Amino acid sequence: MPKTSARLLSMLSLLQARRDWPGALLAERLEVSPRTVRRDVDRLRELGYPILTTKGPDGGYRLDAGTELPPLLFDDEQAVALAVALQIAATTGAGIEEAAARALNTVRQVMPARLRRRIDTFQVTAVERPDLRPAPQVDSGVLMALSAALHAREVLRFDYAPASPPEVDDNGVQAPPRRAQPHHLVTWGGRWYLVAWDLDREDWRTFRADRITPRTPTGPRFTPRELPGGEVAAFVAGRFRGSDGSGDWPCRGEVILDLPAAAVSRYTRDGIVEELGPDRCRLVLGSWSWPGLAAAIGRFDADIEVVGPAELKDAFAHLARRYADAAA
Repeated sequence: MPKTSARLLSMLSLLQARRDWPGALLAERLEVSPRTVRRDVDRLRELGYPILTTKGPDGGYRLDAGTELPPLLFDDEQAVALAVALQIAATTGAGIEEAAARALNTVRQVMPARLRRRIDTFQVTAVERPDLRPAPQVDSGVLMALSAALHAREVLRFDYAPASPPEVDDNGVQAPPRRAQPHHLVTWGGRWYLVAWDLDREDWRTFRADRITPRTPTGPRFTPRELPGGEVAAFVAGRFRGSDGSGDWPCRGEVILDLPAAAVSRYTRDGIVEELGPDRCRLVLGSWSWPGLAAAIGRFDADIEVVGPAELKDAFAHLARRYADAAA
């Protein structure tokens, strides 16, 4: 029979592996008597592990959630995955960088040497894109409040700080809180956003999480609406392109470039590239504006033939005059 400490660790590992364990099966796996299993369960409870006793013909045990987090056991792959996730957490902008670093240090200290060497070789450096307005950090408490309302399907009441000074009426009273039915919490370009149905404006909205201040209590429960298009990724991408959620750009044009399709496709994220020959291809691309689209196409060092529409041709002519004036 294994020593008590080793047996307790084995039992804890088994209880974490599946939801319910019949007492007889647990005794068989540990190679002990049902009486010893009961004593070991009592010892684990004294150490703070909330183990419930299940009733029925195959009465057994279940590891439940408690009021405090007891020590946990991880296999090798789980431990490495946890360490990697904690390092990546510093790049999410969720305001948990310090907590993630402390958690990683705690996990690393108790790791076997073979696993410690594996995670020490994995180093992540977060490099922010050059930007005059770096992405603000979001309070982790706000993210948890948004997630809780989303999970409970409760109307969210919150103050929303706009980019401009807050609106006030003639008496100097601040605008009332927003009311929305939360649908998804997403990240885009290093920022956190809440996708929700705005009850006051009766339309879908994306709210920046760093501008949200949740109010309590939350509103009544609701039945979730179907998101336009059904896919949150396409919906969010479309909103940031200025469309109605269809995922398309407001300006889209077609050109022929004197370049190989393979060379163009490497620098085209969401355009369509069609090979027309060894050194010639068709490119369909979108942008916020026609001058912006013309400038994006002009970055390719090649002759350009505009297929259409006429707005794109006019944009090239407009840029040509502007560049000629700049050169003069």
